[in-house]
Amino acid sequence: MRATSPISNSIVPRESIAANALTLVIGIMTFLLCLTFGAVSLVSDTASSWKNDIAREVTIQIRPADGFDMENALKTAQQIASGMKGIKSVSIINEAATARLLEPWLGAGLSLDELPIPRLLSVKLKQGERVDFDELRRQLISAVPGASLDDHQAWSDRLNTMAGATVFIGLSIMALVMSATILTVIFATRGAMSSNQHIVEVLHFVGARDNYVAEQFQRHFLALGLKGGAIGGVMAIFTFIIIGIWTGQNIATPEGDQVTALFGTFSVGLIGYAGTAVIVVLISFLTAMTSRRTVLRHISTLDNK
Repeated sequence: MRATSPISNSIVPRESIAANALTLVIGIMTFLLCLTFGAVSLVSDTASSWKNDIAREVTIQIRPADGFDMENALKTAQQIASGMKGIKSVSIINEAATARLLEPWLGAGLSLDELPIPRLLSVKLKQGERVDFDELRRQLISAVPGASLDDHQAWSDRLNTMAGATVFIGLSIMALVMSATILTVIFATRGAMSSNQHIVEVLHFVGARDNYVAEQFQRHFLALGLKGGAIGGVMAIFTFIIIGIWTGQNIATPEGDQVTALFGTFSVGLIGYAGTAVIVVLISFLTAMTSRRTVLRHISTLDNK
């Protein structure tokens, strides 16, 4: 074993500018992969949470008209909805709450008596039970003029489409980054072999096993992959933590409110951090296997020369 160590060191230079550059490139690629995976995980979790919230609630809207008794219409709609199977509770959104909902667009101090603003009822659904929305809609329209039922199906479909498109784009980006990493390792392996090509050829022609030569490059690039992957993974985790702290400290600000509305507390969760660790291991494995495959392919061409 000791006799082969100097040869191993001469086959693959342990420390060089090219090796340091490759480590940096792998670190950057891993960082981008982890950020993309974290973003995809975050969007997927947020979309799932939004979908669950939408699925647990529907809305009844009643439009006002001249000589229309809105309060009586609200109570009638509440009674009809409360009697349907699968409905947990029905609550009337009062004027103050309606004014708060419209405040971002119409300003504070809004008087609903001055404008023909529709009134809303929030209908909570029982989990796991199916509601006959067609029958509920028919009864509401029959008993309450100007009533309509919004089961949020259109929003749910759009949300599924948006989340699916985001996940597809994220996975596509990850595939491109991995492809770029593999190409980088291939060129780096060829560069390392070209600088020590005479040693590789001598070992091959004197009868050294191809796997022995390939293992020297595999170990070397595995170490580079682990080092670069760990750097990129730690940077990604640090970025997740910093953004999480920032959103936590700016919840009451307009910027924080916008981020919270879109992504909650911007926490990637356990899946995000576990995915980061998996990506680091995967990048290291791909780096080692790509290098090994490149060396074996190169050695197989020596006998044809």
